[in-house]
Amino acid sequence: MRVTHSNRFNLFIGNLNGTLSDLMDLNIQAATQKVINKPSDNPVGMARVLGHRDTLASLGQYRENVSTAKGWLGLADNKLTRMEEILTRMRELAEQAATGTVSADNREQISYEGRQLYEELIVLANTQYEDKYIFSGHKTDTKAYEKALWLSDNDGSTAGTAFTITGAAEKTVLVRFTSAGTVGTDALTYEYSADGGKTFTNGTLAAGATQLNLGGVQLGLEAGVAVTQHDPTVSGSAGNGTWLWVRPTAIYQGDDNDALSVDKLGPSTLNATASGLFEKNITVRIDNTTTLGGNPVRYSYSLDGGANWVTGLSTDGSADPNNLTLVVPGGTLTLSDSGGGNALTAGEQFVIRPRTAKISLEIAPGESIQINNIGKDIFGGIYADPATGQKTLAPGLPAGVNMFDEIGKLVAYLETNNQQGCQEVLAAITPIGQHLMNHAARVGASENRLVVADGVLETMQLNAKERMSEVEDADLSELMTKLANQQIVYETVLRSSSMVMRLSLANFI
Repeated sequence: MRVTHSNRFNLFIGNLNGTLSDLMDLNIQAATQKVINKPSDNPVGMARVLGHRDTLASLGQYRENVSTAKGWLGLADNKLTRMEEILTRMRELAEQAATGTVSADNREQISYEGRQLYEELIVLANTQYEDKYIFSGHKTDTKAYEKALWLSDNDGSTAGTAFTITGAAEKTVLVRFTSAGTVGTDALTYEYSADGGKTFTNGTLAAGATQLNLGGVQLGLEAGVAVTQHDPTVSGSAGNGTWLWVRPTAIYQGDDNDALSVDKLGPSTLNATASGLFEKNITVRIDNTTTLGGNPVRYSYSLDGGANWVTGLSTDGSADPNNLTLVVPGGTLTLSDSGGGNALTAGEQFVIRPRTAKISLEIAPGESIQINNIGKDIFGGIYADPATGQKTLAPGLPAGVNMFDEIGKLVAYLETNNQQGCQEVLAAITPIGQHLMNHAARVGASENRLVVADGVLETMQLNAKERMSEVEDADLSELMTKLANQQIVYETVLRSSSMVMRLSLANFI
């Protein structure tokens, strides 16, 4: 067979390109120090590398979440510890003011520090991390607490009654009634002091009226409150008529986990209530037309707003034709006759909505940790229930551990020279401190858990990197040997090609 110049040229070019391509591939591996730089290098290996990269990305995000959680919890731990130190100092002030050897001037002097420490407690309760309030529950863009005024009395006359306070006062306002009677019925006289009881201003409450004018503060009492007359010849508030203190407090503005609401979607006129512990909204759907006493009552539930349903559930309602309880994850949904009948219609839905104040971060697959705190459950204060708007002492706290309420009383008693009141509050400060430290311990335990979780994630990251390196990374000594050999091959092909392909006109004569 005759080998033409064209054949030889194409063969030589193919050899050159092949050896040069191999050399360039080795050069790229030397530059990247990886044997897999594109899927075609090793399709199976690339799939494994992409899997390891995905794992590393997930682990990296988990470690970022752990870092964020450490920031939130570490700051909370620090502030709770600082607040306990302030409570220790407040206890010392209360002990001084509760002794009979301390004069009125001394208590006034103590009150200055007490007021400042109280306001510092509010500042600490409003601590922010990355511009987010850590004690406001889920409302991280809202201050946990605002300064406000509240009411205390010496004889329980206002206990359990509604009242309103408007205006502002730099010090506690002390009110004493100089006549006895019933608010909203009788004409009453009273006196008030805005300087700690040094001077008093007289006031009157007309028959049928309920609002007391206290200078810069307006106090509205509930009609029917019975008050007794103060005796000016007797010192102290114990058994000496009705005394009122309009005093400092703090109102919680975050959210809570205290209640559940149920929304009805459809024609139902039934009452619907839920009970249990729910982490998210749950939608319950009735699947057959029947009554509360039907057998069976078929239903389904969804944890993702109706995108997916758990079906095939049923219950027997025949035991009580007017009440039906449906079991769902976390608790129960109870339907009852509201007077409009007990009918159930296929397709109608009930959405259980828990109040969600907790913020959790995922720190491992299927593992989350709460990073925020609900201020009212730690510090107390005043809380307006979102459902009713009524302001009360923060619910859910054990008796006597509402920090902002008790310390607010102490400031009031210091500012109005009330030795007995200081003695009463003194006994409450110790359990408040213990309550605070219980929450600090929970935060500390969460921090320790994060340390463990971070260590596990770090080990998993190292393991994933090692596995990926075994597949993807080049052996440098082996690569340099291959690169040197391929360089020799390329130069050999180049030299041999140039020798064979000597083209001259003389070869054709």
